[in-house]
Amino acid sequence: MENPDQFQGEKQSIGAPLFASWIPKIIKKRVCTTFVEDSFSNGALCQCGGARDTHDSVALGDYFSTAIVNHWDSAQHSSEYPTDAFGELQFAGASKRHSYFLRLSWDTPPSMVYTLMTAHWGLPAPNLVVSVVGGEGRSKVKTWVREVLRQGLVKASQSTGAWILTAGLREGVGRCVGEAVRDHATAASSVSLSKVVALGIAPWGLVHNRQQLVNPQGSFPAKYYVQNTSRDSCCLDNNYQAFLLVDDGSVGRRGGETGFRAKLEDYISHQRTGIWGSGSIDIPVLCMLISGEASMLERVDLSLKNSMPWLVLAGSGGVADFLSDILENLSSAPTPQSSGEGDGEAGASMDLKDRVAERVKKHFPSEAETDKLVERTLTIYQNRDLITIYHGEQEGPDDFDTVLLKTLVGASKHRASVDASPYNEELKLAVTWNRVDIAKSELFNGDIQWRYEDLEDSMTDALINDKPEFVRLFTENGLNILDYLTYGRLESLYRSVADGTLLYHLLQRHLVERLGTTAPAYAQSNQQGSPSKLSAEKMQNGPVTEISLFEVSRVLELLMGDVCQPFYFDALGLENISSKRRALRRVSKLLRGDCPYRERRCLYPWASLFIWAVLQNRSDMATFFWEMAGESVLSALSGCKILRELSKLEIETETKLSMKELAQRFENLAHDVFSSCYRSNESRSFTLLIRQSPVWGGTTCLQMGMGADARLFFSNDGVQSLLSQIWWGDMKRNTEVWRLILTFFCPILCYTNLISFRKHDDQQQEEEGKPNEDGPGRDSDSLYGIPQTHRPPKRPFIVSRWRQFWFAPVTSFLGNVLMYFLFLLLFAYVLLVDFKPPPPEGPAITEYVLYFWVFTIVCEEIRETFFLGTMTLRQRIRVYIQDVWNKCDITAIILFIIGLICRMFHWSYEFGRDILCVDYMVFTLRLIHIFAIHKQLGPKIIIVGVGHALHRQRDTDPGRRRVKGKESSVHQCVFDMLISTHHHLFCLCPSSYTFSEVQANSDIYWKFQRYNLIVQYHSRPSLAPPFIILSHINLFIKRTIRKVPSIKIHHFVLELKGKAANRLMTWETIQKEDFLTAQTKIQKSSDSERLKRMSVKVDGVLKHLTESRDFDHRLRALENEMEYCSNALSWIVDTLAQGSTFKPPRPPPTLRGTSL
Repeated sequence: MENPDQFQGEKQSIGAPLFASWIPKIIKKRVCTTFVEDSFSNGALCQCGGARDTHDSVALGDYFSTAIVNHWDSAQHSSEYPTDAFGELQFAGASKRHSYFLRLSWDTPPSMVYTLMTAHWGLPAPNLVVSVVGGEGRSKVKTWVREVLRQGLVKASQSTGAWILTAGLREGVGRCVGEAVRDHATAASSVSLSKVVALGIAPWGLVHNRQQLVNPQGSFPAKYYVQNTSRDSCCLDNNYQAFLLVDDGSVGRRGGETGFRAKLEDYISHQRTGIWGSGSIDIPVLCMLISGEASMLERVDLSLKNSMPWLVLAGSGGVADFLSDILENLSSAPTPQSSGEGDGEAGASMDLKDRVAERVKKHFPSEAETDKLVERTLTIYQNRDLITIYHGEQEGPDDFDTVLLKTLVGASKHRASVDASPYNEELKLAVTWNRVDIAKSELFNGDIQWRYEDLEDSMTDALINDKPEFVRLFTENGLNILDYLTYGRLESLYRSVADGTLLYHLLQRHLVERLGTTAPAYAQSNQQGSPSKLSAEKMQNGPVTEISLFEVSRVLELLMGDVCQPFYFDALGLENISSKRRALRRVSKLLRGDCPYRERRCLYPWASLFIWAVLQNRSDMATFFWEMAGESVLSALSGCKILRELSKLEIETETKLSMKELAQRFENLAHDVFSSCYRSNESRSFTLLIRQSPVWGGTTCLQMGMGADARLFFSNDGVQSLLSQIWWGDMKRNTEVWRLILTFFCPILCYTNLISFRKHDDQQQEEEGKPNEDGPGRDSDSLYGIPQTHRPPKRPFIVSRWRQFWFAPVTSFLGNVLMYFLFLLLFAYVLLVDFKPPPPEGPAITEYVLYFWVFTIVCEEIRETFFLGTMTLRQRIRVYIQDVWNKCDITAIILFIIGLICRMFHWSYEFGRDILCVDYMVFTLRLIHIFAIHKQLGPKIIIVGVGHALHRQRDTDPGRRRVKGKESSVHQCVFDMLISTHHHLFCLCPSSYTFSEVQANSDIYWKFQRYNLIVQYHSRPSLAPPFIILSHINLFIKRTIRKVPSIKIHHFVLELKGKAANRLMTWETIQKEDFLTAQTKIQKSSDSERLKRMSVKVDGVLKHLTESRDFDHRLRALENEMEYCSNALSWIVDTLAQGSTFKPPRPPPTLRGTSL
C-alpha cells in the first residue's frame, strides 16, 4: 500500500512555485544528534525533549560523554539538515486563504528570510513592525488587554501598514491577536486588509501536529488539522498570513525562537520603508511587552542593547508590572546625598541596587537566581529612555496609534543627532504610516515653524509612495514647489517607478534604444535579473544608463502623437533638432558630461508632476496636481489623452479599466470647468479653446480634445457655439438656409439686408464713440481674442462684404455640395450614356471634363496633405491616413485611375467600365460625410452602419432577378447603387435595441465629428472643384511669391503672450476654484458625507461617555476616601470629648442637613 503522505507530496510538488527547488538548499533544520540526559526523566529523555531512541546510536553508546555533558546546547549538540517543511498551509475546515510556512534553523540569516517573505511570498513591506512579547502559555488574558489588542493594536496596524509578530499559536496573546485580525478583516475593506500582516514565529518543537507539515518537496498546500479549537493549545492559528517555525533541535521547549526573532527584528529595523526601500526612514520596530515571566528580562535587555524601543503594558501582570514599577517608582524616588562625590555615586548605586533587589523579591518570590535578575534590571534601567509605560486600563485603546507614534518618536529622539529637527522623526513616521490626521493635529497646528530642509525628504517619500494628502499638506505649510522640483529630481521620480508597470517597460524600451550598442546585454539583464541586481547595475554603470528626461519625452511622444511638440526638449537643448538620430547623438553626448540641466528648476513643476502621476495611473495624486496646475481645461484633456493611449497598451484588465475610468473623470472635469467658463464669459471661453499652450507643447484645447476622443467635451454648448461661429464666419448664426442658397445663386444679394452680418468690435466702438481701452488682444475682440496684428487690412465695403460672404466656411460647404452633386451627375451620365469605346472613337468631351474634375479633386487632396499646418512631412502623412474619409478618397482616386487606364484598351474596356461603376459608388459614399454637418440629419447618419447591414442582406438576396447582358448589368449596377444610397440616407428605420442604443448617443457623436468637417471646409478655398484650380493658383501666388500670411489659421490657433495670456490664465483659475468650491459643497451635503460626520460625532460622544465613566469611578473612590476621613475625624472628636485633659471652648460642630 502506498504512503498517502508521499503521494500527496509528489502530487503537490508538480504545482509548486519555482522557489520550492532551492529552499532546501539554503534553508536548514536542526536535529539533536547528542543525547544529554535529563535528570528528571530517569534517563528516558534528552534535555532537548526528545526520547533516547530518536538520537544517533554513536552518541548513545558513549556513556561517559553523557555523564560529562550536563547542559544541552543547540549549537554543540544538534546538526543541520535540509529543511523538510515549507510551502503553503491550508487549515482544514477554515474558509481562509492559504498561509505560508517555513521550518528553519535558529541561526538562519534574517536577510534571507526577509527577502523570502517579501519577494517570494509577496508580503507587503511593512511601515511598522510591532513585536508582541509575553502573554504566552495558557494563562488567561485580561479583558482590557484584549481590548487594547483589538481596538488599539490591530486598528493602528491597519492605518499604518504594520506587521504584527507573535508566536502565532492558539494560546494566550497570540490567539487574541489572531482573533482581532480576523474581526477587523471581516469589517475592513480589501485595501486595508492587505496592509496588515500577522506573522507567527514559534518554536518548531512546540507546534502540535507538526508532522502534517513535513514534506521534503514542499507542500502546496499542506493540510493542517486543528482539534479542540475552543481551548488554548499549541496549534497554529489560522488567522495568520505566515509562520516561521524556528528549529533549535528541541521538542516541547519554549524560547528556542527568541534569538532568531531578535535578529530578525534588528535586521528589519535597518531596512528602508516605501516601494523598494524608497522611503525617508528605516522601518520602525517596536516591541510590546504583555505580562511575561522573569526570563523575559533577558529578551528585553537584548533588544534594548540594539536600541529597540519597548512599550510596556502596565497592569497586564508579570514582567510588565515589574518594569513599570521599577521605572515609575525608582525614577521618582529621591536619591540620598553624601558629602564626598565618589562616595555619593557609590552610595546612590548601592541604594538603587537594594531597591531593585527588594522589588525583584516582591514580584518574583519564587526565583532562585535573584542576583542575575537584579543585574539585568539595572542594565534595563540604564536604557529607560527607550521604554514607554502604557496604562491601558486607564487610558483606553482609542488613541493607541498616537501612543505608538509617541513611543517611536521618543526612541528616535534618543538616537537622533543634535543638528536634526526634534520633530523630523515624528513627521517621517507620520508620512510612513500615511497618518495625515496625526500630522495635522500634532505637527502642523501652527506651533512649529517648518523649514524647507525639514520637508524635502518627506515630500519625496510622499510622492514616490503615493500619499497625496501629505503632498497637499507640505505645499500648504512652507514647501515651495519651484525650489523643490528640479529636472534632476524629476528624473529621480521617474527612476522610482515600480518594476512591472507599463510606464517602467516603456521607459526601459526607450532607454535600450538610446544605449544602442549595449542594448542586447541590458535587455537580457532586464529580463533575467532581480530588481535589486538591476538597481545595483544601474549604480555601477553610471548616469548614462539611467532614465533621463529624453526617455520620458519619447514616451510622451508615443502617447501624445502629433497633437503637441515634444516635451523637455528645451531643457535638453534639442528644441532646434528635428532628426531623431541627431537628437540621440546629442543626448548621449550630454549625458556623458556633467548634465548641468539637472540643477535647473523645472519650468512648469505642477504640470510635470501631473504628467508623472497620470503616467502611473495615480488617481488622487493626479487630481491634486491638476488642481494646482494652470490651464485646467487643457490639463484635464491632456490627462484624458495620456490615459486612453495607455489603456490601449495595458494588458492587465483591471488596470485598463481603472485607466479608462480616470480618463473619463478628467474629461468630465474639462467639460464641467469649461461650462463654468462659458457661463461666466463667452468671448474669453472661446479664446481659451483656441489659445496655444506653452506648457503643453503649443497645442490647443480643441486639438487635444480631438486627440483624446473627448466626445463629451465637444458636446459642450460652449464648444459647439464656437464651432458654429467659425462655421458661419462673419454672418450671424441664425441666418436661414434659404437666404444663404438664394444669395449663393444671386451673389448681388449679399449687399442687401437679406443676410445679416456681425459687426466687428472696432466698428461697434466707432459707432458708439468708445475707445478700446485694453488694446490689442482684449477679450472682446471680434474673432475670439485675435490680436490686431493678425487682422486683415481694411478694404472697401464692396470687397469686404464680398469676402465676408464667399470666404465663410458655410458658403464653401454649400458650393462644394452643389458642385459635388453635379460631379456625381456628370459621372453617372458618362457611365450610362456617353461612355464611348476606346480611342480613337473615344473618350467623349464630357468624359474629358470628368477627368479634369477628378484632377482638381486630386490637387485639393495634395494641398490638404502637404501644404497645411506646421508638422513634418511624416506627421502630415500619418494624420492624413488616420482619417477614414481620406482613406475613402484615396480608394476612389486609385479606382478611378485604374478604370481610366483599363478603358483605354479594347481588351479591358468592359473591365474598366465596371471599375468606374464601383468607383462611382465609392464617390457617392462621400455624401455621408457631407451630410453629417446637418443638425437633424447628422446624428441619424451615425446609424448608417446598422442600416447598411440590413440593406446588404436585401442586396444579396438570391431571389432577386438580374437583367442579362453586359450593357444591362452596368445599368443595373448604377441603379442599384442609387437606390441603396437613397435607402441608406433616408430610409433607416430599424426598430432593434441596437438602434435605440446608438440613437441615444448619436447627438454626442455628431457634435464630436462636426469639428473635423468644420476644420476641413474652413481651410478649403471658396471655390469648389473644378474651379478650385483658380483658388490654387491664387494661393500659390499669395503664399509663395507675395509671402502674404494666412489669416484663417488664427480662427483655430491663437498665440497669446504677456498681459493677455496672464489675464486669461487668472480668469480660468478663478473659474476652476469656483467650480471646485461648488463641488466641495455638494459633496459635503451628500448622504455619505453626512453619515461620516455623524459617525465622527458619535465617536466623540462615546469617547466623552468613556471619560465620564472614568470620572465617575474616580469620584466614587474620592467619596470612599472622604467617608473614611469623616469617620476618622468623628472618632477623633469622640475620643477627645470623652477625655478630661482639656476643656474645649465650644461644643463640636454638627452636620447640617442637606437635601438631594
